Amino acid sequence: MSREDRFIKACRGDQPDCTPVWFMRQAGRYLKEYRAVRAKVSFLTLCKTPDLAAEVTMQPVDILGVDAAILFSDILVVPEAMGMHLVLDDAGPQFPEPLRGPADARRLHVPDPERELRYVLDAIRLIRKQLAGKVPLIGFCGAPWTLAAYMIEGHTSRSFERAKAALLADEAFAHDLLTRISDALTSYLQAQLDTGADALQIFDSWAGALAPSDYARLGAPYIAQVLQGLRRDRKQPVIVFGVETGELLGQLAATGADVVGVDWRVPLDEARGRVGPAAALQGNLDPASLFLPAPAIEARVRRVLEEARRARGGHVFNLGHGILPATPVENAKLAVELVHRGLPAR
Repeated sequence: MSREDRFIKACRGDQPDCTPVWFMRQAGRYLKEYRAVRAKVSFLTLCKTPDLAAEVTMQPVDILGVDAAILFSDILVVPEAMGMHLVLDDAGPQFPEPLRGPADARRLHVPDPERELRYVLDAIRLIRKQLAGKVPLIGFCGAPWTLAAYMIEGHTSRSFERAKAALLADEAFAHDLLTRISDALTSYLQAQLDTGADALQIFDSWAGALAPSDYARLGAPYIAQVLQGLRRDRKQPVIVFGVETGELLGQLAATGADVVGVDWRVPLDEARGRVGPAAALQGNLDPASLFLPAPAIEARVRRVLEEARRARGGHVFNLGHGILPATPVENAKLAVELVHRGLPAR
């Protein structure tokens, strides 16, 4: 079985020859090859230069032996294409002119991906050629709530109190903004699929900032809207993932996603009870585990695989969040090898 078939089969809930594995943020600062490229250009320039984005997308496929590539880009290029001024630098992402109310939201537009986000689609075209069927390519976007939170706060926040206050206090504003974002994401993701992405992941990075009742208003329904807007004959699987979403896993599954990503806070066999039988699971090794000695990494990989076996259904091995910048490369490679080996229970 090819590495391409392995990943797709697991996403569909079937049993491949071995568990597929990839890592969120697998193209990044922990790789010296990535740092060499990044030293020459800014982060946003890297995202917007298709040949460089393709180069760093390919690096972990070749270096680690993972079973999927994920497009190198950023979730915030969509708000920028909608009309917001984006700054991405070492201080983190910023919108210097954040949204302040309904009038600001009405000035946003749904971008044409082939025109305003063409650099992303051109990168997909290049990556597909370079992959040559070796492994599948995952496209992605941020979820509507997460993008709205950034667009209102203007930057990363611990609590997103401004975004929550604005959207929870004004239902009409919330619906208008989140619908505009959802429409933009639907056309963006469909364009990624049409260009050659083999799967998609929707990152709801700040889902855990919302109480379950608020996520039922501001989060899950708009992810469902995006998924429902994709072409009905879509065969490519869609993964949804959020951080600190233990109490939200059922809502994520109810969006219609094919795979639900689980962070490291909930064991996979427990997550299965919350997700239900329909969706495959992805996850969920604590990223800090990759700093441990080899025997401890093996024990933790084994535990995740055993939990996945008890959970039943499809399983894609991943970290419970993005790979950390100081992660030793040899430890990431070891984890991939251990997953592929299968580590039968002792």
